[in-house]
Amino acid sequence: MADGTHARVLDALGSAIVRGSLEPGAVLRVEELQQRYDVSRTVAREVVRALEGMGLTTSKRRVGVTVRESAGWNHYDPRLIRWQLDGPGRAEALRTLTELRSAVEPSAARFAALRASPEQRGRLRALATRLAGTAKARDLGTFLGHDIEFHHLVLTASGNPMFGQLSEVVAEVLTGRTGHGLMPPEPRPEAVAWHAEVAIAIEAGEASRAERAMADIVVQARDEILELLTPPDR
Repeated sequence: MADGTHARVLDALGSAIVRGSLEPGAVLRVEELQQRYDVSRTVAREVVRALEGMGLTTSKRRVGVTVRESAGWNHYDPRLIRWQLDGPGRAEALRTLTELRSAVEPSAARFAALRASPEQRGRLRALATRLAGTAKARDLGTFLGHDIEFHHLVLTASGNPMFGQLSEVVAEVLTGRTGHGLMPPEPRPEAVAWHAEVAIAIEAGEASRAERAMADIVVQARDEILELLTPPDR
């Protein structure tokens, strides 16, 4: 129950900061949070510490806990990404996250082709096959699970731990797309084929081929998102 209460209050405050309801410079006082959310002092303090750990707030002597400008936020935190995707700034969040993916994932695929273990190469091929099957069945929930695992594996198989730590970011983007109806009813055949191409290229150790195929995946994802977010002409 305590963990659930903590998460509820953290989500409420984090979302309010991301939406702008709590503007930069706003002061959060533990006593007021206790009363507003009907929680113990311990829970209120833990939530405040969590927000500070994410860079959303800072403690100032004689002032208290204040909301920070967005430039100081930890934009790689999965919870922050979730709040952004759930809020009115979804389109902008998706744009910046897709730009990040475009910069990182093709390079990760290139290095995975050079460094992946035999086991990782085999798992990628198996996941590509599962993606094809669930796409054809229009099972978006299962497709999402396989897709998250596929991209996580490419990032970690790159052998670069900094790339690997971005897998949670990518997972939030993929989850947000599905959860907010920004996926077509059936994943596009070419996207499914490009996942298979990435897996085949990595298994064969063909770095440039893997990089190109992953770039195609990310570019198509960007275009699909823009298409679905752009209001039709009247």
